[in-house]
Amino acid sequence: MVFVVRLVHVNGPPGIGKSTLARRYVDEHVGVLNLDIDLLRGLIGGWRERFAEVGEIVRPLALGMAAEHLRGGRDVVLPQYLARSAEIERFEAVAQENGAEFVEVMLLDTRQRSVERFARRGGDGDPVWHAQVKEIVRREGGEDFLAGAYDQLTEIIRHRPAITVLTSEEGAVERTFGELVSLLRS
Repeated sequence: MVFVVRLVHVNGPPGIGKSTLARRYVDEHVGVLNLDIDLLRGLIGGWRERFAEVGEIVRPLALGMAAEHLRGGRDVVLPQYLARSAEIERFEAVAQENGAEFVEVMLLDTRQRSVERFARRGGDGDPVWHAQVKEIVRREGGEDFLAGAYDQLTEIIRHRPAITVLTSEEGAVERTFGELVSLLRS
């Protein structure tokens, strides 16, 4: 059996379960890095006031962390909403440059349910983080912003045919996790 190192990008709309699945996956797979960029962002001063600006600081750090971990022969899981092909391609290039396979997974529910799920999120994780993100989404247009984010992701799927789409229904974490694990075993 040949072991292939992978960078697994788990994409999807905000609040769909990307971080939940990534945490669960690394809990069950020793040595895998959960490269949650949102956690890194919280380590940089001013992230609340300058959210987007800090994102630009954090992205190169995440790319460097991914490269180093992949070079060490270990997998990386990247649970991150990325709706621009150029951003996805940066992580894909890091995988390729380090001899790793780039696996793209898109978690989707229906457009409406995705918007509704975001409104209900916040029960797990960091309540300060969730409150900050909800405020940013509110300022950007609320439900219209979230619907637009969903549409951007469906456009990404059209342009990146290697993406595997997994249905992520609310309350069905076990099923979705099982599908993710099955995909990564093949």
